Amino acid sequence: MDNIFFDSWESVIRTFLITIMAYVGLVVLLRVYGKRSLSKMNAFDFIVTVALGSSLSTVALNKNVALVDGLLAFFLLLLLQYLITWLSVRVKMVKKLVTSQPSLLLYKGELFEQAMKKERITIEEIHSVARENGFQNLQSVDAIILETTGDIVIIPKIDSAETASTLEDVQVPDGKTIK
Repeated sequence: MDNIFFDSWESVIRTFLITIMAYVGLVVLLRVYGKRSLSKMNAFDFIVTVALGSSLSTVALNKNVALVDGLLAFFLLLLLQYLITWLSVRVKMVKKLVTSQPSLLLYKGELFEQAMKKERITIEEIHSVARENGFQNLQSVDAIILETTGDIVIIPKIDSAETASTLEDVQVPDGKTIK
């Protein structure tokens, strides 16, 4: 209980220096690994982000973890993320494992309540997104999609399913068809 508020100046100086160096190292590694590391997150990206934050905290505050060990952990996490995302754009099976598929919640006036339940989206959330996008009713909307990042996207007008190429990878509820 003696060291609750102050341990030693050595501990304070170590935390100060290590936190700055670990932070700078993490920023450099994030820049090297590119925009994908900081993009809108799917579940895979979220896990890596949390792991990086936890690692930074551990390096900054745990005296038993050296700066080089922390930088190695950052490097490995970002390298693994890079490799998985590199593979996911080249190997369909890997992509299926790490990313989900967008879900169609409304199409041409028909709300897909089963899809909404599955994705845990309420009608109030749908109405909120519609209002944010300037729609006063859902009849003015041709499609509402829950993206892999958790964003709800509204497509106001679809001329025909053949021209709606952006809907090709969207998961359509069982028994429903896009016409």
